[in-house]
Amino acid sequence: MNFVSILNIKINSIYLNDLLRKMKEGVVFTPNLDHLVKLQKDEEFYNAYKKADWIICDSKIMYFFSNFFNKKIKETIPGSSLLPEFYYYHKNNENVKIFLLGATEGVAEMAKNKINSKLNRTMIIGCHSPTFGFEKNEEECGKIVNIINNSKANVLVVGLGAPKQEKWIVKYKDKLPKVKIFMALGATIDFEAGNITRAPKVFQFVGLEWFYRLIKEPRRLWKRYLIDDMSFFYLIIKQKLGIYKNPFKNH
Repeated sequence: MNFVSILNIKINSIYLNDLLRKMKEGVVFTPNLDHLVKLQKDEEFYNAYKKADWIICDSKIMYFFSNFFNKKIKETIPGSSLLPEFYYYHKNNENVKIFLLGATEGVAEMAKNKINSKLNRTMIIGCHSPTFGFEKNEEECGKIVNIINNSKANVLVVGLGAPKQEKWIVKYKDKLPKVKIFMALGATIDFEAGNITRAPKVFQFVGLEWFYRLIKEPRRLWKRYLIDDMSFFYLIIKQKLGIYKNPFKNH
């Protein structure tokens, strides 16, 4: 399998069509700049990433900067595009049964109904919107595991935001034996419900989807995009110069 190493993770270099054809099982993470910055400081998040089977480029900026290195990422596959591409690809596959975990109260249910309506069949067989801070409550997490197992879903889409969603998947996936594919997809459930509007195609094409989201939610996102994530560019230059060091390599 082809990879491109960017900072301390290896990103699959794969076209969407090939991914949909080959992705029969495993844990799927979709890193963006914010993930890469967090992966320099959060060892638990880094260790979760090491257990992923598919690490797919979510960011046009990462895609552009892969030109710095010997291998180039073949295609950007945002998480918000991956889910609809996945369910349309499996539209006529009755064996694919998806559970949605995430978003605020009622939003996952809206996403479930809209997707099933588009497909004209029940592919999304269950959903759950957990309470705030649920990941710290073992009892609630146990109940969620039971809900997913009882649904008989074999694909789990988790939309809780990073790094919460990735850590939760890695912690509980062994308690979900019926699930074959785990996808950590951020705000995708909100997009599917229509709760949040995705950027127009032109913003997506030129790598400015982040800017559109910043305009829509400036108070929540300004620090992430304009301060925290700026360190990515410094780190990527260090990698190009051969002086970047993985902070967790010897741990």
